[in-house]
Amino acid sequence: MTAEQAAWSSPASPPTFRDRWQALGDSAALFRAADMLAVLIAASLPWSTTAPSILVALFLLAVTPTIDWRDYARRLARPALALPFGFLLLALIGTLWSDGAWTDRLHALKPVAKLVLIPPLLYHFSRSERGLWVCLAFLASCALLAVFSWIVLLDPSWKITATASSGVPVKNYIDQSQEFTLCAFALALPVLTFWRSGHVVATAACVALILLFATNMVFVASARTTLLCIAVLLGLFAWRHLSRRAALLLLAGSLAASALAWTTSSYLRQRITDIAVEYRHGHEDISRASTAQRLTYWRKSLHAFVEAPLIGHGTGSIKHQFERAATSGSSLDAEVVSNPHNQTLNVAVQWGLLGVVLLYALWIAHLRLFAGEGLAAWIGLVVVVQNVTSSLLNSHLFDFHEGWMYVLGVGVAGGMALKAKAGSRP
Repeated sequence: MTAEQAAWSSPASPPTFRDRWQALGDSAALFRAADMLAVLIAASLPWSTTAPSILVALFLLAVTPTIDWRDYARRLARPALALPFGFLLLALIGTLWSDGAWTDRLHALKPVAKLVLIPPLLYHFSRSERGLWVCLAFLASCALLAVFSWIVLLDPSWKITATASSGVPVKNYIDQSQEFTLCAFALALPVLTFWRSGHVVATAACVALILLFATNMVFVASARTTLLCIAVLLGLFAWRHLSRRAALLLLAGSLAASALAWTTSSYLRQRITDIAVEYRHGHEDISRASTAQRLTYWRKSLHAFVEAPLIGHGTGSIKHQFERAATSGSSLDAEVVSNPHNQTLNVAVQWGLLGVVLLYALWIAHLRLFAGEGLAAWIGLVVVVQNVTSSLLNSHLFDFHEGWMYVLGVGVAGGMALKAKAGSRP
């Protein structure tokens, strides 16, 4: 029997599981599906909490077969990819010495667990050509939300959910103003690039979007944390992209715009002047105690940190520490919370100096990821600096909305930056 006759007579061996898995990983359709799911996550984030959670699970199902696990394991040696897993490991081990209830311990794992989506996002978008699609989807979704916000301000019956603030169709004014700040500053570099290259129409379109977001925060709804972020990001933009003369012009323009906003927006004036009112009357009326609440939370958290400075009180222990510190002096002193509204203190109470070092190492590793030039590096830098700044007054890395903004921003923009850096190498 010839070799040809033998080949025809013996049936081909069926494909093994490994063969099928490899074929699935090489599927261009599955790779595109992962891209589009990331686009949908970004588009749904400003409007929903349920939809992004479902889409994240689907993204992981789609992207997992496409990963070259040997290459992925080598990349995990980088701090930007390894530290999220280290943070989750600390949180898991921290449940063993926690003095909080087990329900609190398990609930405290969820905010940390989302950080481990950063490595697969970084890996995927370092190979994908559609990272910019994700950024544009988030921008378009936020622009639509800004327009709808004005409609809701004029006619509250259009609200999608029963929010506590006028002009906020969904979620809350803190989430909304954080989104608009990110979009406005992400557009700052394209404005400068288009202007220098003489593209007048593109420059005007970007400026119009920035004004849409800025006027909404001045006249409709904004968090005071956002005002601090704006000041920091303006300085960052001037330092990274402007000459000294241009930076001085930006400073003068910002001061003029601030004066105009102050004189024309009664809403903005009230938001600023309420700080003193909240501080003075916080112990008397807890409904107007935002400033006094934060100061009380920070004082109690510092006291809890001093009691266990090295490894903290364990995962999910914040609520128990506030229960211990509660007094009957006033309704504010008796308040029990599980969020001290400061990211560093949130971590310090649970995992002590060990956790704080890990937190700052995570932020620094992601800042270094965006040390280069280009739009992706600028977007990622804005995401990290905004999160670090807002986390002075909130626990925004662990909050659902701002935490996912960080994960998605660092993962997608970081992958784009890694791809650009790899492409620039000879």
